[in-house]
Amino acid sequence: MSGDAVRSGVLVVDKGRGATSFDVVAIVRRCLGVRRIGHAGTLDPDATGVLPILVGEATKLTPYLVDQDKEYLAVVRFGLTTDTHDVSGRVLSQTPVDAIAPARLEEACRAFIGHIKQVPPMFSAVHHQGRRLYELAREGIEVEREPREVTIRSITVEKVDGPRATIRVVCGKGTYVRVLASDLGAALGYGGAVESLVRCRVGPFGLRDAIAWSELMAGGRELWSRVRPVDSVLAGWPVVRLDGAGATTFGHGQAADVVPAAAAGEGFVRVHHIAGPMIGVGELMAGGSKVRPVRILHADRPRTRILPA
Repeated sequence: MSGDAVRSGVLVVDKGRGATSFDVVAIVRRCLGVRRIGHAGTLDPDATGVLPILVGEATKLTPYLVDQDKEYLAVVRFGLTTDTHDVSGRVLSQTPVDAIAPARLEEACRAFIGHIKQVPPMFSAVHHQGRRLYELAREGIEVEREPREVTIRSITVEKVDGPRATIRVVCGKGTYVRVLASDLGAALGYGGAVESLVRCRVGPFGLRDAIAWSELMAGGRELWSRVRPVDSVLAGWPVVRLDGAGATTFGHGQAADVVPAAAAGEGFVRVHHIAGPMIGVGELMAGGSKVRPVRILHADRPRTRILPA
């Protein structure tokens, strides 16, 4: 078994301003000395906050983490529109803004809660004919983008101060808070752009779980002590535990018997060896008496855990 197989988990980073998500991946790869590393959801360079970095076998769980809700705290400046939808972009228009009544802003926010359509910004990592949109935007090229459906769970107005407002947004995958700020500003008749953006949570991981940016920049192999277990990605999921024979069957890609049958009866579950370690993601069948493999993890099998020196 490869060295990567015993070097798996999640390092939750509080990303610093100015760094790209790929910058963070490169730093963690260098510090931990592990090749298979990825992030769970791009965070804009000017944004800060929670960026989960999945290490080794945990990268197999990326789709499940990306699918979970995210929470942001954004300061929106009304009366300003830019080509990037944040204050770092080229100014397109400026409009004087009188004091905005919190009640009026809250009413405007309600129209954006639920399943809504967003047009991806040109300054984004969305692909168009094999190229990233931001690459085209930097060349002065703008292309037609199809609106995409996204889900916004809630928008809470936390503060209004002149032309600025602080809002807390809980949303599903693929949501651009910059676009929300622009659309919200347009609805108010002023335009709007993000002045600052902090991602407070991705799925089960919050800022309280994150390693500080300064600590990451100073870190080396000792960062392994901050890597969370693979199963933390799916915290809150129902768990099925298999004995030795069942775990072997599951690991070979075959449906395994669940004894006793799982109470959930159906749906996706975390599958663990009876000794504790997570061995994959499964889907319950036959009223919960069997579980079929959906993702198989080869890391963290029941044995002595080996970490790099």
